[in-house]
Amino acid sequence: MKIKFFNITLTTVALTLLSSFSFHAATNSKFPYREAGLTERQAAAHLISRFTFGATPGQVDEVVSMGLEKWFARELKGEMEENEVNEHLKNYDALTLTNAQVVMQFPRGPLVQKMAIADGALNKDSLSKLDKPEIKARLKEYKKQKGLRDEKELFTQLIGQKIMRAVYGKNQLHEVLTDFWFNHFNVSITKGQCAQFIPAYERDVIRPNVTSNFFDLLIATAQSPAMLLYLDNASSMGEPENIEARANRQPRVRVTRRGIIQRMPVPNRPPQQKKRNAQGLNENYAREIMELHTLGVDGGYTQQDVTEAARVLTGWTVYPLKDGNFENLRKKLDEVGENRLTSQGFVHKGDFLFVPNRHDAKEKNVLGKKFSAGGGYQDGVELLKMLATHPSTAKFISTKLAVRFVSDNPPASLVEKMADTFLKHHGDIKKVLMTMVSAPEFWSAEALRSKTKSPFEYAVSAARVLNADIANPAPFNQWITRMGQQLYSYAAPTGFPDRGQYWINTGSLLNRMNFGLAITSGRINGVKIDLANLNNHHEPESAEAALPVYAKLILPERDLEPTLKRLMPIVATPDVYGKVDKAAIHNTNVVDTLYAHHKLTNRKKQVEKNQQNTHSQFGDNTMLAQVVGIIIGSPEFQRR
Repeated sequence: MKIKFFNITLTTVALTLLSSFSFHAATNSKFPYREAGLTERQAAAHLISRFTFGATPGQVDEVVSMGLEKWFARELKGEMEENEVNEHLKNYDALTLTNAQVVMQFPRGPLVQKMAIADGALNKDSLSKLDKPEIKARLKEYKKQKGLRDEKELFTQLIGQKIMRAVYGKNQLHEVLTDFWFNHFNVSITKGQCAQFIPAYERDVIRPNVTSNFFDLLIATAQSPAMLLYLDNASSMGEPENIEARANRQPRVRVTRRGIIQRMPVPNRPPQQKKRNAQGLNENYAREIMELHTLGVDGGYTQQDVTEAARVLTGWTVYPLKDGNFENLRKKLDEVGENRLTSQGFVHKGDFLFVPNRHDAKEKNVLGKKFSAGGGYQDGVELLKMLATHPSTAKFISTKLAVRFVSDNPPASLVEKMADTFLKHHGDIKKVLMTMVSAPEFWSAEALRSKTKSPFEYAVSAARVLNADIANPAPFNQWITRMGQQLYSYAAPTGFPDRGQYWINTGSLLNRMNFGLAITSGRINGVKIDLANLNNHHEPESAEAALPVYAKLILPERDLEPTLKRLMPIVATPDVYGKVDKAAIHNTNVVDTLYAHHKLTNRKKQVEKNQQNTHSQFGDNTMLAQVVGIIIGSPEFQRR
């Protein structure tokens, strides 16, 4: 018996080592960029553009020195110390709170009033005699006395940490993947019921699983309060199990819709009660988990499959938090004890709770898989496993990853390779990414700089390449919102679209040019830029001389000739800020407007005049800020 156990152990260790060796060997295989006609430096720039939020000064040299394959392997591990990020976030105290602590420290409006009444700060009977401003003033004073905080502060910290991690994070691929998977499993602060749980959702559910197994990520999101409330599965109830079977059991713990606990056998319900429970089924989450999270809209499921999946997932809800409404329920659950709950079919994991008496225990059939009558929590787990490993899921997830990291319309051949890896390795995200970056399609000319940056990506990439010092991310975020992306606020479960046509229009281009000019000229509060330091304080003699120097720094390893030709007539334009504003008023393309201005002037005289005025203005960086701002606002910088 011991020998057998020892052999099994050796086999397990051998398989683990073999798996580790295989992955190590894969990450050390040579990327096929030379076959695509790229130099090592061009390939390094391409890797940076895809797997970070933008190049920092000297990063291409760093990647080439380390070796492209080793750099990518390090990024996949994501184990570098984040001292700089931690220093920036040291005052973001709300980011470490549990969901229960958030609820108590950042109570929403109705709960504050209940708490004030319970503590005697407000008299319930006299509320009707007070006007709204007076009630509001008393509640404000009550919150101050109790040390309660506004929910707005929680979201400010949430958004601030996202910006700081993207700008200063060492583990850039993990930051990019956190953004990608959050968007894939989107929840929104616009839905108040789930909003408070989003910081912990990103911190504890998304971020730790970005390169793990897809099933781990799927089930973690399914059991998060943020997702359970966002897509309403927390309130979904099925028709209970057979009444006669239940009546023959010993008395059990029962949690009703209102949170009442009963320990007596449940009597036969009248027909209208059964109807009410049947109407309690909510299909929102079941529909979105198939359409958006796993199989895709063309994944081969039917409406009947959605309904059956919703029935399988009934009883999956949120463990009562200390939020006033469910305080008594939580206390009673605690009194019953974990052992008693478990013996009665309850499952409690952190903030997740499976309630058996709210589960539809009848037979179901999803995508041809039969779930026998009498099942419970485990049926939901099996459903998620089936969806996570389905061929349609492999194709859908591989397509989304390829759209994010390759192009808006990735080659079918690449998606097929990635999907094959997904199925062969049971949804191993690392291996799928490795297959992608090792494929010739990733390095093709069609893929290079084919993606358009979202406003968030655009702003963060500017901050990174300019080596910005961001003391306060709030004004920086206002620009991201102004350019069309309100972080954590996309209301639809689809998440922000990941195709360029969604982000680019005349208005957005104007805002981007304005942002470029604002960040380089120091007009964004809380953000400092040292432009001269980017070029080791070597001062160009004119705007025309500065353009190619700074374009090379900001757009590394690119063919700059077309960009320089387009921007050269613009960089020395007098009052470029005013002309950008004029373009905004007339809703025209800012680059075309500025370019047209110079086509109508005597270019030789204009250059001579500008060169005379430029040298004196470099002392306070005025002209340099204009040159670099125009580069940041150019179409070429907006590509990745």
